[in-house]
Amino acid sequence: MTAIFKREFLSYFRSPVGYVAIALFSFLSGFVFYSQFATGAVDIASEVISLRSFFFVIVPIITMGLLSEDKKRGTDVLYYTTPISLFNVVIGKVLAAFALYAIMFINVIIHIIVTVNCGGVFSVGAVGTIIVFFFMAFMFISIGLFASAITDNQIISAIVAFIIILVTQLLGTIGDYLGSAFTSMFSGINTSFANNVGNAISSAINWLDPFLKTQDFRLGIFSVSSLVFLVSVGILFLYLTFRVLDKKRWSQA
Repeated sequence: MTAIFKREFLSYFRSPVGYVAIALFSFLSGFVFYSQFATGAVDIASEVISLRSFFFVIVPIITMGLLSEDKKRGTDVLYYTTPISLFNVVIGKVLAAFALYAIMFINVIIHIIVTVNCGGVFSVGAVGTIIVFFFMAFMFISIGLFASAITDNQIISAIVAFIIILVTQLLGTIGDYLGSAFTSMFSGINTSFANNVGNAISSAINWLDPFLKTQDFRLGIFSVSSLVFLVSVGILFLYLTFRVLDKKRWSQA
């Protein structure tokens, strides 16, 4: 696992991918921080929440080649024809992408230091949003890794990850829209039934929304169940990635 981690992590800096991701993240965080600093109302929690909105852009960039590039070059055959554990391959790659995200976040840490030194407040709510940020990063990176496992084309991998992550970020809006649409469609037949089912649809979809589940962290209200949900989804996609690789291994036998 350590060898896989080192190989993938260093590969980010042997190609433009790592530098592009860091530059993009730095630009976005710097823009948000400067906009707040210029008005004299810096809120680290708001900055981190704003950065969470760009998972669907940055995560596909750093995960699109994790497995698809190996497939394209044919080096993935080493995973299937040697005693190496596929579990170690999956964990090593996801940790490499997560480590890159941690490096990108140094930019926000600098903003925190500047804010505190200028007399600003680093609140408990800001701590909560940072915790959620990294748990979400793990979940979305796992999704991106799965997208990279199902194709040998980096562009397709990035598009699949982009769509899945974007839909995840829009679950609240999608849930409200589908619930309202169902209510409007069947209200003429049975208003009470339409309202109940419409609300049930909205509630069911909103239950899956990681952003709604963790919105209270900004208020300093921590919920272990919400973090468990994020980890569980991440582990689910890591398992799916493992199954994709394991199926390919048996096909090589």
